[in-house]
Amino acid sequence: MIKDCIMEKVMLIPSKLENLRTIEKMVDDISTEHKINSDIYGNILIAALEAANNAILHGNQLDEKKDVRVQIMIEEDILKLRIEDQGKGFDYKNIPDPTAPENIENVNGRGVFLMEKLSDKLEFFDEGATVELEFNLNKGAD
Repeated sequence: MIKDCIMEKVMLIPSKLENLRTIEKMVDDISTEHKINSDIYGNILIAALEAANNAILHGNQLDEKKDVRVQIMIEEDILKLRIEDQGKGFDYKNIPDPTAPENIENVNGRGVFLMEKLSDKLEFFDEGATVELEFNLNKGAD
């Protein structure tokens, strides 16, 4: 069964960290427009910023000639967030656990961990150059 797409927005941003503000505004606008629960909004916002930050910093290596593609879709009660960079990807299957004692002091490695904890589903494509996160918009709604 094909789900109905209620909303879809796509944006291309050059790989500059200050463009994270644009993504924040996009998430804010969608959350307001679709009356997204504040707890889920926080998860979406942090995960989106982590994914975009990783794409800009690690994927495109701050190369302003390379874009990050951000796509947000709402299908029924699921919000999908897809972020693609133009980098070569990374070995997402072998990310050290940032909560392990030997990794506690490491600055890197927390973004994917956070995205996994905050989303209901996390998948990588294109050798890790694309991440897709899903959020159940009905979670916690009573």
